[in-house]
Amino acid sequence: MRLLIIRLSAFGDVIHTLPAVVALRDAGHEITWVVERPYRELVARVGNVDTISVSMKKWGRAFVSSRGEIFAARAAMRGFDAAIDFQGLIKSASLAWVSHAPLRYGFDREAIRENPAGVFLNRRVAIDRTQHVVEWNFALAHAVEPAIVNVPHVDYAPFLGEVPEALRNRIVLLPATGQEQKEWGAENFRELAQRLGDAALVVWGPGEEELAHAVGAEVAPPTNLSELAAVLRAAKLVVGGDTGPLHLAAALESRVVGLFGPTNPARNGPWGQLANVVESFSTTKSMQSISVEDVMKKIDQVLTG
Repeated sequence: MRLLIIRLSAFGDVIHTLPAVVALRDAGHEITWVVERPYRELVARVGNVDTISVSMKKWGRAFVSSRGEIFAARAAMRGFDAAIDFQGLIKSASLAWVSHAPLRYGFDREAIRENPAGVFLNRRVAIDRTQHVVEWNFALAHAVEPAIVNVPHVDYAPFLGEVPEALRNRIVLLPATGQEQKEWGAENFRELAQRLGDAALVVWGPGEEELAHAVGAEVAPPTNLSELAAVLRAAKLVVGGDTGPLHLAAALESRVVGLFGPTNPARNGPWGQLANVVESFSTTKSMQSISVEDVMKKIDQVLTG
């Protein structure tokens, strides 16, 4: 069956969707994934699937100048047996509808992120909302292909770049998350870095360099996604909030310590390492309720475990 996968972004969500897509691919389905341009290479090389890259924000701002790209993407979305919306937003579900696929799968009204998105779907799948989002996505894939029963291992080796020796075996700190309420703060990371000493290495992405330098530890050079993956894979430990690089580190099977406040670690925590979390979700939901001492204890526990 020819399947159109729709998971446009964000980084961590793409990581959490890959196991379901790999399971469908390995079951013999022909896969094409609609994804935002920054994640196209990751999806193509790790998922080993065809891609249709989109730029939804750019297209919304500059429709006239982007018409050629938009029409080409729309044409590429036609001819599929089924479309699967793993995102649950109006913009993603509407692409399933635009595809004209006769079967358009997505989450039911209890799990979908934007209820109006459901009007574009004709196969609504109920899932156990107490489970991790990786299992949500796998349940959606299982509804399409009942023969898949286990979440598969995802091989990231084709995506890994080179790592300078100086960046190997470090305790990588990820102070940025992209959302202020998920950030632990430069001061907390600075105190943590002081306790970790020369092992600490701050890694950052676009727009995050100022925060990275505010931590006061050694700052890694800029990296693209494949170089970032390589640094995370070579790390002794990765510490960060609910952010794409933390989820990538967990997917790479590097040891992690996740810091979670406003988001539920049972649903969004580092897959495969949910015990390696320091959280305030069950109490204040504030990142500032997480103490440096508690993080150090968890780091010691993970490193000696």
